Amino acid sequence: MSVRNLDSLFDPASVAVIGASGRPASVGATVWNNLLQAGFKGPVYPVNPKYSAFGEHRVYDSVAALPEVPELAVICTPPATVAGLVRELAERGTHAAIVLTAGLDATQKQAMLDAARPHLLRLLGPNCIGLLSPHAGLNASFSHINAKKGELAFVSQSGALVTAMLDWADAQHIGFSHFVSLGEHADVDFGDMLDYLATDIHTRAILLYIESIEAPRKFMSAARAAARNKPVIVVKAGRSAQGQKAAASHTGALAGSDDVYDAAIARAGMLRVNTLQELFLAAETLTRCRAAGGDALTVLTNGGGAGVMAADAAAAQGVSLAQLPTPTLEKLNAVLPANWSGGNPVDIIGDAPVQRYVQALEILAAEPASGTILFIQAPTAIVPSSDIARALVPIASPPDGQLRPRLMSCWLGGNAVQDAREQFKDAGIASFDTPEEAVQALAMLQAYERNQTELMQAPPARTARQEPDRAAARELVKAALASGQELLTEPQAKALLDAYRIPVVTTNIVAADADLAGAEAEKMGFPVVIKILSEQISHKSDVGGVALNLDTASAVREAARSMLARVKALRPDAVVKGFTVQSMVRRLQAQEVIVGATIDQVFGPIILFGQGGTAVEVMADRAVALPPLNVPLARALVARTRISRLLKGWRDTPAVDEDALLSVLLATSQMLADLPELAELDINPLVVNHEGAVALDARVRLSAKCPAGAPHFAIRPYPVELAEAVDWHGTRLEMRPIRPEDEALHVEFLESLEPEDVRMRVFYSRRTMERSELARLTQIDYTREMAFVAIAPGPDGQPQTQGVVRAMIDPDNISAEFGIVVRSNLKGRGLGQLLMNKLIIYLRSQGTRRLVATVLRENHRMLKLARDLGFQDEAGLDEAGQRDHSTRAIFMDLQTPS
Repeated sequence: MSVRNLDSLFDPASVAVIGASGRPASVGATVWNNLLQAGFKGPVYPVNPKYSAFGEHRVYDSVAALPEVPELAVICTPPATVAGLVRELAERGTHAAIVLTAGLDATQKQAMLDAARPHLLRLLGPNCIGLLSPHAGLNASFSHINAKKGELAFVSQSGALVTAMLDWADAQHIGFSHFVSLGEHADVDFGDMLDYLATDIHTRAILLYIESIEAPRKFMSAARAAARNKPVIVVKAGRSAQGQKAAASHTGALAGSDDVYDAAIARAGMLRVNTLQELFLAAETLTRCRAAGGDALTVLTNGGGAGVMAADAAAAQGVSLAQLPTPTLEKLNAVLPANWSGGNPVDIIGDAPVQRYVQALEILAAEPASGTILFIQAPTAIVPSSDIARALVPIASPPDGQLRPRLMSCWLGGNAVQDAREQFKDAGIASFDTPEEAVQALAMLQAYERNQTELMQAPPARTARQEPDRAAARELVKAALASGQELLTEPQAKALLDAYRIPVVTTNIVAADADLAGAEAEKMGFPVVIKILSEQISHKSDVGGVALNLDTASAVREAARSMLARVKALRPDAVVKGFTVQSMVRRLQAQEVIVGATIDQVFGPIILFGQGGTAVEVMADRAVALPPLNVPLARALVARTRISRLLKGWRDTPAVDEDALLSVLLATSQMLADLPELAELDINPLVVNHEGAVALDARVRLSAKCPAGAPHFAIRPYPVELAEAVDWHGTRLEMRPIRPEDEALHVEFLESLEPEDVRMRVFYSRRTMERSELARLTQIDYTREMAFVAIAPGPDGQPQTQGVVRAMIDPDNISAEFGIVVRSNLKGRGLGQLLMNKLIIYLRSQGTRRLVATVLRENHRMLKLARDLGFQDEAGLDEAGQRDHSTRAIFMDLQTPS
C-alpha cells in the first residue's frame, strides 16, 4: 500500500482509544489525556470494559458499542487482543489504527495485517509511541509533551528518540507539521510517509531517522518523488560493516552497508546528516537559502577574527573561498578604507558605518564569482546592528523580478544583535549563531545540490560505450554454473571483461609445472608476471601466489617452484590447476584503482570505485554508487574518492584518460544489468594513466540465484525498450519515454504552442515555466510516472518534439491521470491517438486499473478522441465536491479491453 487512507491517520474526524485507562502513568491513561489536552475538535471515544466514565466522557465496553464508526483507532491493549480488535474495527469501517502495543510475535503480527488488509485499514506500528499532528489538534501518542505547530515533519523508527527529540525541539521552540513514530512499521513505512508528506501542505521539509529499510525500491521511488518537491533530510544510524567480513572479494569487504546507504540517499536527492541537531540546521538552510551557486564562498565581515574563523571552517569542510576578480577588488578599494583586508574574507573594519556595509554587499552581490556570501557582523558602539540589518534587507531581498543574492548571515552575540537577526529571518535570510555553523550549513547545501543533480539523472540499463559480446559472456557464465563453478578463474574473469570491451592484459594458462611456466614466459617475452591458478584461492597475494617483474626463464622457474611450496604449506586444501603467465605491464605515471560490483542485502546491485592494489582495505579510499550509471554519475562516483585528485594530474604527471576510466565503470554497470548471475566482481588493480586503462587482475563470483540484473536495481533504469520508430505521414517519428536531456526540446515545444492550446491542456494560457517546473516534466521517476514524447525532424532537420502524453500513477497503481498536447500545427492528424494508444498499452502492461482526466467541456477535439478510444464520461466535480459545469471527467477501465 501507500497513501490510501493515510488522511484518516493524520487528520481524522473521530478517534477511539481502545484500552483507555484511568490508572495513572499507564499507556492507556496517557494516550487518553494527550488526546484531550491537544485540542482535537472531533468526537473521541474511550473503550474499556473496566470503566463506565472518564469525567464527562462515557467509556464504552467494546468496539461494537461505539455510537459511530471511529475514523481512527488507537490500540493499547495486550498483544493477544490486537488482531481481533483490528478485524472488528475494519469490518465496521474504521480507516486507520495506531497500534501502540509491544510484544506481538510474528504470528500475531501477521494476523493483525490479515485482518486489516481486506478492508484497506491502515496500521501504524506496532510497538510505537504514536503520532502527533499539531495542525489537526491531534496527539495520539503517549509522549510526555505535545508538539508545537510548525512546518517540519519528523518520522522515526526509534520510539525513545521520538520523545527525546520532542523534548529538545520544545526547548528550542521548533514546531512540527507531523511527528511520527513508525515502530515496527508492519504496514505504514518510510515509503508511505514520504509519499504522504511530499504533497502535505503543512510540511516544507521532511526529517527522517532511519535504522533500516525493508522495501528498498518502494523507498527509493517515494524518496525520489518527495525530494523533487521539498528537502528530505536523513539521519541514518548504524555505521558499522560487520556483516561484510565474510565477503569473498575486496568489493564485498569494502562496500559496507553504511556506504551503500550514503549512495542511496545521495541518488535519491536527499541529504544525510550525522546528528539530530544537524537535522534542524539542514532544514533551516535548505528551506531558507537559495542554491549555493557553485562551491565558492565569500566572507563579508566587520571583524578580522571572525573572517579567519570562517576561513578555517571552510577549509575543514572542504568549501573553497572565492577568488574575487581584479575589477571587483578595485570597486571595493574605492569604497573601503585603505587598511581593509584586500581580499577574501572581505574585512571592512570594525568602525564601518551603515553605508560601508551597503556598498560592500552591493559590489559582492553583483559579482557572480562571489558564489555564496556569508555576512558576519559583531556588534559595535559605532552603529546598532539593527540599523545595519534594516539597510541590508532590501539588497538581500529585492523586489520580485530582481535577482536575489546568495546570502547567509551570522550575527555574533546575544541581545545586541537579536533584533537584526530577527529582521533577517523575517526577510527569509538564513541566520546562524557562529561562523562555523554557517559554513557547515553551506557545506550541507552544496552536498544537497550535488545530490539533487544525481536525482535528475535517468540512465538506461545499457550504458556501455562499446557494444559488448553478450552472447559470449552469457555462454561463459552458463558453462561455469553448469559445471558447479561459482568463482571464475582469472582467465575466465578476464574473458568476461573482454566481452564487455574492458581492456585486459594478455593471460595464458599452463599446468602446475615450473618448466612449463618458464617456457611459456619465453614465448610471451619478458618481463612477465606469474600467478597461482586455483579456484580455492581468491586473494593470491595473501599466500604469495603472485610474482612480478620476472626477466628470465630461470627466474620464472624459481618463482614457480617457491610459489607451489608456499601454497602447499599455507593452503593444503587448495587444488592448484596451474599458473597464469601474463606480460608485465609497465606504464609510466600510472595509478592503480579498483572497480567492483557486489550485491547489497538491502539495495541490491552496487558499484564500487576507489584506490586499488593489495592495500585496498587498509587505504579504505572508496565510494559506492547504485546502478545504472551514465557519464555524469560515473564521474561523480570517481570524484567522491581521495585518489580522484591524483587522477587529475599534478606537476609533471598528466591526468589519466578519463574517458577510458569512465568506460570501465559504464561497462560494469551494464554487466550488472545484463548478467543476473553476477554476484561479485573485482577489477583490482585497474591501471590507469594518460594512455588509457587496463585490467591486470580480476575476480568474479557467480550465483545461480541471479541476484543481479536490471529488475533488481533499486532505481529503475531508463526504459529504452519502450522506444519505437513509426512511419507517420511519410515522416520517421520516434516515440519514446521522455528523458532529462529533452529539456531544451521541451522548452521549444511549449513556446511553440498557441495560448489556446495551452489553456485547453492546463486550464491557463501561460507558456513559460520556471527551471524547476521544467525539470519535473523531463526528469521523472519511471516507477510512478510516464511521459511519451514524439520526436521528428523539424524544418531545420534537427530533432523537434511534436507531442507529449503524460500519466501520473498513484502510488498504489490503482489510477493514472493523463494529459496530452501536440504541436499546434499538427492537430487533427492522428498524432494524439498514436500517443494515447502507446500510453494505454504501457499502463495495461503495468497493471494500472484506471486512466482518468479532467477536460474542459469546450475542448471538443480531446473529448472526441476520448470517445474514439473508449473512454466513458462522468460529471466533473470541483475540489469542494460541487458540480463544475466547465469540465468533464473521463475515465477508462484499463483492465477491461475497450
